[in-house]
Amino acid sequence: MTASSRGSQAAASLIRIHPRVCSDCINHISRPTQRSYATEAASLKPLDGPQVTRPSNLPPVTSHPGPAEYITKSGILLSRPPLLTRPPTSFEKAFFFYQKRLNERLVMPFSRYFYFKKDTPADTDWKIKARERNWQPARELGGYSPYGPEAWNDELLVGDKLSETSTIMEALVKDGQVRAVEGKDGKAQEAREEEKGKVEKPLGRITEADKTNDQKRLDRKLNRTLYLCVKRENGGWGLPSGALEGRENLHQAAERVLVQTAGVNMNTWIVGHVPVGHHILQPYYVDGKLERPGERTFFMKGRIMAGQANLKGNLFGLSDFKWLTKQELEDHVRPKYFSAIRNMLAER
Repeated sequence: MTASSRGSQAAASLIRIHPRVCSDCINHISRPTQRSYATEAASLKPLDGPQVTRPSNLPPVTSHPGPAEYITKSGILLSRPPLLTRPPTSFEKAFFFYQKRLNERLVMPFSRYFYFKKDTPADTDWKIKARERNWQPARELGGYSPYGPEAWNDELLVGDKLSETSTIMEALVKDGQVRAVEGKDGKAQEAREEEKGKVEKPLGRITEADKTNDQKRLDRKLNRTLYLCVKRENGGWGLPSGALEGRENLHQAAERVLVQTAGVNMNTWIVGHVPVGHHILQPYYVDGKLERPGERTFFMKGRIMAGQANLKGNLFGLSDFKWLTKQELEDHVRPKYFSAIRNMLAER
């Protein structure tokens, strides 16, 4: 009798004397347990057929593996985002200009006395400037009359320069000059030429670095995204990258490689912990022997907020660097390399 059967009978003998336990429950508990699975397992016989044996020519398992076929690297796609919006097209310029003039028709009339006190230099200055633009509050829409018989004639003609950015900037700079001052008698009067205030013009979209095509400066191509590209020992250009060390992950390796490549004089930020792309360099074999291991480079996205790259004392033997747009980067790197990274680069 098995131990489980003896246990069941002992439990049944104790329960049988209890007045509230029915007879069916007592019979179920006292019934010996049938372990059919053990009986079936004992009755199994080995299948007929050839015996599978372990081949004796397998190499022994060692704790020291051979040379790695691929080296895992972490690369950095360090970029400077656009600082300016792209230049508007001729259609966009005409459309925005038309919307401004349409707004002038729909808004409430300009209440001059709410903003300027009568007979003050500010009030006189506004009247001088408004008279030149037919009393329109907007300063860059030109002189047109929306309430007279020529109110319909507010469309821009072909070749009209009123919607050009340079014309609008000139109008705003001219309007910013002080045209009225307070006279000796305390009354406002129109200012003489030497009394007019000087207004600084906004900086242009084309910088000195654009004119000299200095590709090492960050103040170029202000409406485009620039990427850090470095020159390696073999003369090839590419993105900064380096092998992983120890137990560090891709994010930690990217931060370390960036410091060892371009120095500490940059305020940078590695965006996220997931790579945005990868590049694979196949291993090189000679007569079946591994001569040069392959490379798997995973690129992490980074941003530069301030500073500049400095290759002095870098640990990767880099000799030069440039800040390039997507099109300029294509002209510097190999076609296969660019094909691997092109989808990581922004079009603008």
